Amino acid sequence: MTRERFGEEHDAFRRTVRAFVDKEVAPHVPQWERDEMFPDWVFKRAGELGIIGAHYPEEHGGGGGDYWFSVAKAEEYVGIGAGGVAMGLLVQSDMATPCISDLGTREQIDEFLKPALRGERIAAIGVSEPGAGSDVAGIRTVARKVGGDYVVNGAKTFITNGTRASFITLLCKTDPEAGYGGISILLFPCDAKGFSVSKKLKKVGNHSSDTAELVFEDCRVPAKNLLGEEGKGFYYLMQNFQTERLIACVGAVAGSQAALDKTVNYARDRVAFGKPILKREVWQHRLVDLYTSVEAGRQLSYHAVDCYNDERYVRNTGQLSFDTVKKISMAKLYVGDMADKVMDECMQLHGGMGYMEETFISRAWRDQRLLRIGGGTSEVMRYAIAKILGF
Repeated sequence: MTRERFGEEHDAFRRTVRAFVDKEVAPHVPQWERDEMFPDWVFKRAGELGIIGAHYPEEHGGGGGDYWFSVAKAEEYVGIGAGGVAMGLLVQSDMATPCISDLGTREQIDEFLKPALRGERIAAIGVSEPGAGSDVAGIRTVARKVGGDYVVNGAKTFITNGTRASFITLLCKTDPEAGYGGISILLFPCDAKGFSVSKKLKKVGNHSSDTAELVFEDCRVPAKNLLGEEGKGFYYLMQNFQTERLIACVGAVAGSQAALDKTVNYARDRVAFGKPILKREVWQHRLVDLYTSVEAGRQLSYHAVDCYNDERYVRNTGQLSFDTVKKISMAKLYVGDMADKVMDECMQLHGGMGYMEETFISRAWRDQRLLRIGGGTSEVMRYAIAKILGF
């Protein structure tokens, strides 16, 4: 297994992402947080700079890099200072589109993937429903074959980029009686008649990303938009989830590191009872524990990326091993708990100022909480790990 991670090309790419974040994105974040949405031009600009597709094959419109390019991108997105912007961009690059690259026909890649990597078509992934979240097999959105089309009926909720998506990588049941084996994936164009955004949802955190509830009423989608084989959607999704979980882990580790570093700077300057908070032994010890936890989370996440990168980019095995899935699940489980602990302790150290909107930690604290829910809850991660371990 290769142990090479970041080389000169990754470093140059990282500088490109950092300049984009610092100069073009971060200055606008306060307004976007108030607007509860960032503008579409951010996708287009990220596409123009080659950020969205850096880890996709050149023949698919990408940069031809390995998965460490995606890691570098996610770590630099932390500089945006708002989880919602990063989330919208990561849905575009690492959640709604990887399975199109893996499974798509040439026509599907040309119609959906390439313009998404250019930032010209905004993508969403449609899995969760009002009555089914982590229980993917419980989805009730149905796509029935009628002639040369699928007719889609149902609803989706908690959909990031949902209010403005050009297309949705949509999980639906093509055979409602077949359980897991009756689930398929359609590339659903949002200009289809009968599709509507029923509600823009308000969230605790990640305010600058739009999240929507969607309705499908007798929407006709060409059968050519079926991604992969009919009835294999659940298995495709389980593979696709791994990139979502990986990229969430590395982003959360980088965010935790940034929060700790900023909090230490605050603790150097904030004087209480005659000396800086950082000189209090109780906080020195707590901060040491937090830094240790972050480093452990980084190494676990990087090891999971090593395994993923080796199987998908070096050896091109096509399907991830159970051992790699286990490590990714372990990373998400550990990092979710770790990052929550870091953000909570950093807020505590800030005292009353930490509860104020004017300090960075209040936003970081509320944005971070999603990790233990999105992309598979911590409870689901434990179940998946236990199953792989044979318990």
